[in-house]
Amino acid sequence: MNRRNFGRLLAAGALLFSTITAVMPVPAMAQAGKTIVGGFDVGPGGFQGNFNPLTATAGFTWLNTYFEPLVIYTSDLSKLTGALASEFAVGQDNLTYTFKLVDTKWHDGKPFTSADVKFTLELARNAESGSIFAARLAGIASVETPDERTAVVKLSKPNSAFLSVLSQVMILPQHTLSSVPLKEVAKSQWWSTQPVGTGPFKFVKYVSDQYVEMAAYEGYRGGKPKADRLINRYFANPAAAVAALRAGEIQFTFAEPDDANTFSGNDSFRVIEGDSYVVNYIGFNHRAKIWDDLRVRQAVMYAIDRNAIVSSLFGGAAKLANCGYVAPQLLPKDLTGYAYDPQKAKDLLAEAGWDKINGDKSIPWLTYYNTPQVANVMAAVQAMLAQVGINVVPRALDVPSYNGIVRSEKWQDFPMIYAGLQNGPNPASLNIGLNAAQIPPSGNNIMRVEMPALTEALDTAMAETDPAKADVKWQQVCKEMNAGLPWGPMWVASRYGVASSNLKDFFWTPAPAGGPFISHPEKWDIAP
Repeated sequence: MNRRNFGRLLAAGALLFSTITAVMPVPAMAQAGKTIVGGFDVGPGGFQGNFNPLTATAGFTWLNTYFEPLVIYTSDLSKLTGALASEFAVGQDNLTYTFKLVDTKWHDGKPFTSADVKFTLELARNAESGSIFAARLAGIASVETPDERTAVVKLSKPNSAFLSVLSQVMILPQHTLSSVPLKEVAKSQWWSTQPVGTGPFKFVKYVSDQYVEMAAYEGYRGGKPKADRLINRYFANPAAAVAALRAGEIQFTFAEPDDANTFSGNDSFRVIEGDSYVVNYIGFNHRAKIWDDLRVRQAVMYAIDRNAIVSSLFGGAAKLANCGYVAPQLLPKDLTGYAYDPQKAKDLLAEAGWDKINGDKSIPWLTYYNTPQVANVMAAVQAMLAQVGINVVPRALDVPSYNGIVRSEKWQDFPMIYAGLQNGPNPASLNIGLNAAQIPPSGNNIMRVEMPALTEALDTAMAETDPAKADVKWQQVCKEMNAGLPWGPMWVASRYGVASSNLKDFFWTPAPAGGPFISHPEKWDIAP
């Protein structure tokens, strides 16, 4: 597709794209002591009002400033290391995990013990708590606490992703949260009014739709934080956050590629770029029936000029994905490339009888991405699909509204989505979105994918605990995705953050879901 035609398609599609946003007021705050203000929940790294880590699908960069997991990824996302666990070991049976715990206290001065670990894991694996980890932790057979500094978790079957899952399970205080009835945990006011953690900063207040304020926890085992306060400002979109950054109102934010590029060469700012580790995909709701014929799903792939979109809208800063992975060791040979071929798309739709399946009926196309770049991407795809006879209507929602819809049974409200799912650093991350056992409310298979061959491939790879054999098993997962198209893989894009040069010892990495990863918030400092 040439640039002139691509531009026309984009312009035409953009006229039909509707977005729901909210304009949030700027908080007036007295800047006492060293205060670091950021748009930590802007863009794909998080979302507004993200307080409960049991239900959070993003935002762990911020949550990890006051809550902590047992284990955590290193800053380069290459391996897991201890957080609230000073040591951890896996038994020879690959079923027994032993955690030696650090000696620390909760923000209210109560001691952190193995009872908190047991309480948290039992809460997280119980779907009645609203936890999105229930299916991922269903293999826990028992949690034992031989003493206050030791927790032993036993699984019913080997799970190569178990430690990776634990990196996002923030340990919670039994002594304060256990009084909340189980079915009220998810929506409890505790999370936004009196949360208690073990991290370097402790909760002060939340001003609805404006900001969250944290104060340095002087009793933190890593030493008193250098900053006196952290403030997480909320913005309607990344552009508003970038404007606040330029104005000196905040010191950090996620940024769209075009915005990030405008900071290059400016000594007042530091641009941070890295792999998002997230594969963007077009999700086909398998309960909607209109996608039942594989030829229809294939037609969607052939109708989209992915190379043109990556070149024009991502500035080349993305890699095409033909399954859920782009890492070379996870890609088998001879994958179908689904190169742009609109005529082939039309032929496939004709063979499948698309005129009888759906015809020219419009198809709602939901996303939680609320950025100009994604609006342009979806408008371009919308125009390309229209050329072959598939009429979609993009609609962007705030994350809570989106999650409420896709985790419900109202399939007619979301027959199609544009979303992202982790494709690393642990390949098992895809299991939560594709395994038949992960269908809500148990898990996060929001597209209700039930493909026996794919589930079998995922289960086989998940059970492989030998790293030397694991890659081949994950390649089989890739093959099944590429052939069966449970959803349409698009690309893995780079991700950007911009930090003020006034920030010292500040670290951020574009981790999927915001991590968590080792970022040492206690060391973050700001020049006077």
